[in-house]
Amino acid sequence: MFVINRKFKRNFLVLALLAVGFTANAQNKKYITDHRLFATILGEHYGIPASVILAVAAVESSGGAGPVAKVLNNHFGIVGKNQYVNHNGNKSRYKQYDNEYASYLDFCDMISRKKFYKKLKNNDNPKLWIKAMSSAGYSESPQEWEDKIMSVMLSNKL
Repeated sequence: MFVINRKFKRNFLVLALLAVGFTANAQNKKYITDHRLFATILGEHYGIPASVILAVAAVESSGGAGPVAKVLNNHFGIVGKNQYVNHNGNKSRYKQYDNEYASYLDFCDMISRKKFYKKLKNNDNPKLWIKAMSSAGYSESPQEWEDKIMSVMLSNKL
């Protein structure tokens, strides 16, 4: 009985993780579809691949469903000032925007001020961009972040 119960729990856990993965992927697909045009316009203006903009936004905002994206309109995990105080009286460390498009603009503007930008501007290789952003300290967990971004790019054919 114990062995059956253990196998059931393990199988249930695997199925639950797969369901979460499929839900996240479906959410990312919709998010990417909804934001593709704006990312393409920004990508052409700033010389940053739209695929990079979309993948970073999808990961950092959890497909637009993350609390920072929903409450602060911050789709890139950019740290900065905000006026939000949660029900416990705590402030978030993330920057607040009037709308999600302002978050996209700020992201591209921020990237355009980085040292690596001039070297990569108009380069269509997303791997080089992701590596440069990671090396410049964009994420607190660089390798994990790079893997997530690349996974979103591959699974969404960006």
